[in-house]
Amino acid sequence: MLRKLLSLYENSFLFPSLPDIPSEQFHYFFSEAENEWIGIPKTAVSEKELNLLKALYKLGEFQVSRASAAEKGWHEYLFLNAPPPQYHSETYIRFIQFSIHGDDVNQVEIESALKGFFTEEVIIIWESASRGIVVEEKKQISLSEEELISMSETLESDFYVKVSFFIGKLNLLSEAIRTKFLLEQEYFSFAISKLGNSTIFTFERVFPAYLAHHLPEELKFRGSQEIVEVFREDPEMFSTIKVFLENNSNASMTAKKLYIHRNTLQYRIDKFTEKTGIGLKDFYGAFTVFLACLLFEQNQKN
Repeated sequence: MLRKLLSLYENSFLFPSLPDIPSEQFHYFFSEAENEWIGIPKTAVSEKELNLLKALYKLGEFQVSRASAAEKGWHEYLFLNAPPPQYHSETYIRFIQFSIHGDDVNQVEIESALKGFFTEEVIIIWESASRGIVVEEKKQISLSEEELISMSETLESDFYVKVSFFIGKLNLLSEAIRTKFLLEQEYFSFAISKLGNSTIFTFERVFPAYLAHHLPEELKFRGSQEIVEVFREDPEMFSTIKVFLENNSNASMTAKKLYIHRNTLQYRIDKFTEKTGIGLKDFYGAFTVFLACLLFEQNQKN
């Protein structure tokens, strides 16, 4: 029934749950039979139609949002397909998405703490009770990856929650930036679901695993069978090789992270090369083996 309303009311939207930051331009109705919400523009509903809809569905009751006009503008642009916010021409924007893992998330306190880390004023909008987006202009970008890690550690210490960040790309504000954000949002959701609760995610870190996950089954099997067999026989070999490649084939750093001697590391690498015939010093060899590591890891989690 709600889907029939979509065809009757232009620019209406369906939601699986009550929106965290509702638009004041919409009425929100809940269908118990379909367990879904629909948002209908207020300008499209007459008083008579509103009364009829209220008789059929539950009308959502919202408290007045504390979000600023800029925050509401960004939320409606990113999630409700509204026009983009007004900025000067040649403005560059970066989105830093964050996800909070914890039982008691106080949005007001966490938002205040997040803003305190930035030297300039930033916009923070909430996608849900535990996920949000920091919107930065080019002139405001000041936090490095290391500083975001420090921020996550501070929030964990102060609020007993773990925070993961996805650092988006810097993009010119245009009609296309919403599409780019939605792609970054998809990568971040994939990372949280499949890659664990790491502190920092970027496109470069997520996309190889995302690509491996979406490969056809035949290609997964064909491209990694022999290497995966080596990893199955020796799980320690897998963890060693993966950490080695993730650390840019730096033996000293890898040995330190694995708490082993460099000679032990070199022995395992030589043993892997002997079994597979693939050298890790060559870019193509390293790429092939890293892809096999991702496929093996995904298979172990399934």
